[in-house]
This record gives sequence, structure tokens and C-alpha cells, in this order.
Amino acid sequence: MAICVLYFYHELKRLYKKTLTIMTMASPDYVRSLPRLPGIYVFKDHSSTIIYVGKAKQLKNRVSSYFRKQDDWKVQELIKEHATIEYILTKNEVEALLLEAQLIRTYKPKYNVLLKHANPFVYLVITTGELPQLELVRQKRGKGTFFGPFLYKKRARSSYEYLMRSLKLRLCATKIEQGCLDYHMGLCAGNCRASFSKEDYLIRLMVAQRLLEGKYEACQTLLIQQIQEHNERLEFEKSKRLSIYLTDLASLFEALKTGFTERKYEKDITVMSTPISAKIQQPIEALFELQKLLGLKERPETIDCFDISHFQSSYLVGSCIRFKEGIPDKNRFRRFRIKTLTEQNDYAALQEIVSRRYRNPEDMPHIALIDGGKGQLSSVQQLFPDLYCISLAKKEELLHTPLHPEGIPLDIKTPLGRLLMSLRDYAHHFAISYHRVLRSKNFTKL
Repeated sequence: MAICVLYFYHELKRLYKKTLTIMTMASPDYVRSLPRLPGIYVFKDHSSTIIYVGKAKQLKNRVSSYFRKQDDWKVQELIKEHATIEYILTKNEVEALLLEAQLIRTYKPKYNVLLKHANPFVYLVITTGELPQLELVRQKRGKGTFFGPFLYKKRARSSYEYLMRSLKLRLCATKIEQGCLDYHMGLCAGNCRASFSKEDYLIRLMVAQRLLEGKYEACQTLLIQQIQEHNERLEFEKSKRLSIYLTDLASLFEALKTGFTERKYEKDITVMSTPISAKIQQPIEALFELQKLLGLKERPETIDCFDISHFQSSYLVGSCIRFKEGIPDKNRFRRFRIKTLTEQNDYAALQEIVSRRYRNPEDMPHIALIDGGKGQLSSVQQLFPDLYCISLAKKEELLHTPLHPEGIPLDIKTPLGRLLMSLRDYAHHFAISYHRVLRSKNFTKL
């Protein structure tokens, strides 16, 4: 009898898990709604753990391919295990490639094999000091002017060697009055000679820096001219070597033109990696805690949360999400494009979206939560004195209320802490998703 009961329990558990997978995995409608734009996509499991990161020239086409009939066992297992799919739009395919490498290195997803353990990037750096020099490094450490990151290490190394050779930037550790062998072969700057001109060397190093800063058209023109000259003299080996340099430099300059840095998509990454739904636990208990903290006569049933967001001081948007009985009420979610401002002003933007949200007094919640500190809270309270407003500051996680004007620390381990942080994160996520829509309409024009 005990064996039968145990078997029934495990079978029920297996069926429940299977049902949960079917209910939560990405729907065909969601996949069809993805934009045909470059970016990265992220598969996450039921615990919001990132299990796979990929890049795409067109997100919709690439992600859709995973849901067609597959013979690859890895793809089959990935589809079975995933629960949700997130994505981040990038300006072009090169940025998608660099962002993919960054995320794989950071999160080490189980279904990613390449780029998982080692540092995928290299950098070019012009060091500081009495005699600065151009170096190829793996880590962005120390002082100097860094260029990169570059994912194609072989091409970056080839470009580095070309700059070192063509501009004679290699420094020698030996001291030979007549010059070392590398100097006579044209591979060394000649600092080993007594007649070494530091001034001339620094000028050549400045030329290399200008090229790395994006002024590369002159370099390409020079290379093409030299290739043609070698071809006319039937020096095809030299011409071939320069053609390789030209290709490698084009790749290097393409990466430089993106302006990619490892912090460029920091905000998008934060939202993408936040396990929102996993934080919503014991919602009713959290509401009772909030009632007690604020000294309310009744348990607050509805809470709205407002967030202002922007992308590099443009695409000013706002969001308002509502939780009812501690659970997201998605029919009451609202998003706003800021109409009255052209520059970032969080206070004025908040006043605009709160005023628009509550044009109808019947839409008022029991509590409005503002993403921000005392200033943001005050700007909203001025508009609606009868609306009970509180705010949550991100860095210190301080909760500001009419009873706690200086703020009290919020404990994420408590039901109340998890609920309010879930509200804040959900509103932020909703605002960022609006960014994706607006930016996708404009990226195609860039």
C-alpha cells in the first residue's frame, strides 16, 4: 500500500511539473511578436536562472527556429527546460555578438559551451608612463587609454601587429649603440640606440591612437594604395599580406565604431536577470505587514507602482503597474510616453504620468508606490493629497512614508520587502519593455 501511495505521489509530481512547463514556456504568439532586429535572446528556466544566451541578426527569425522540428538533442532539451525567453535589442549585429560574449562569461549558462570559461575579449591599450606604448591585453586593468573590447582575438592581434610594424612602435629591452637586429629589420622603434628620438616615437604613437579613435579612413586609403602598388610591381606576397591587414583592420574598426562597453546595456541586463515572479511570496501576509507599518485601518487591497525610465536621456517613458491582493493585475498595467518633456526630469515626468493615470478618480488605488526617494515622493503628494503615497529608493532600499519621512531600511527577507521590491522591479521591467518598442522603431533608421 505504501509503495502504491509513493508511486502515485511521484507520478502526480511529474505530471504537475510537466503541466507547469507547458503553461509557462514561451507561447507562439510571444515568439511571433519578437522584432526583426539585431539583439541577444535569453532562455530562462522556472527559477529564472539563465540557461542559454544567443545572438541574432533578426530576433524573430532566430528564436522561431528553435520551435521548429529539431534533430539536435541540445535544442530539444533546451526547449523542454526553458520557461521564459527575454531579449535585449542592440544597435547592430556586432554589438549583439559582443553582448552575447559578455553575458555568457558573466552567467555561464549550462547550454552555452563556447566562451563559457575564459575571458572572450581582448583590448588594445596605450599605457601611461615616461615612455608609453601600445599593448594587447586580456583584462581592462591599470591606467591607460583602452580600446575595445574585441571578440575576434586573431584579427585584433593581426591589427596590433600591423600598427606595431607600420609605425615602428615596438620597444626593445636591450641597449645596443648601433641598434638591435629587429631595428635594422624595421621591427623596432630603436629605443636601444643612443640617437633614439622620443619625440618622433610619441608622434607615431599618437597616429596609432588617432586610428584607434576612429579616424581610420586615411589608414584604409593608404593600405589600398600600397596594395595596388605591390600588384603593379608583381609583388603579390606583399600585396596579399596587406590585404589581410586591410580585412582585419576593417573588423577592428567596425567594433570600435559601435562604441560598445561592458556597461552599455547594464540597465537592460539588470531587468533581464531579475527573477520578478519568484519574489512574490506570502502576498496577504505582506499586506498585513504594510497595514501595520503605515497604521492603516484596513488592509490595502490595491497598490500601484510608478517608474520613469529613459535610454541615454532619450525615449522618456513611464510605467504604472497594479498589484491586487499582492498579485499582478495586468489588465490595469499602463505605460506612458512622456509628452511634456524633451530632457530628463524625473519629478516633472512623474507628475505627468500620475496625473494622466488618475484622470478618473475611480482608478485610484489604496496606495501608490513611487520608484525613488523623498523628492519623487513629494512631487506626487503635491498633486494628490488624498492619495496615500510611499516611495522606495533603489540604492539604499529605503522606504519613505508619511510616518517615516527620512526612510526606513526594507528587509528583502520579509514578505513585505519581497512584495514592494517585486512591485518596483515589475514597474521597471514594464518601462524597459516599452523602450524596446520605441527603440525598435528607430534603430532601423540609424
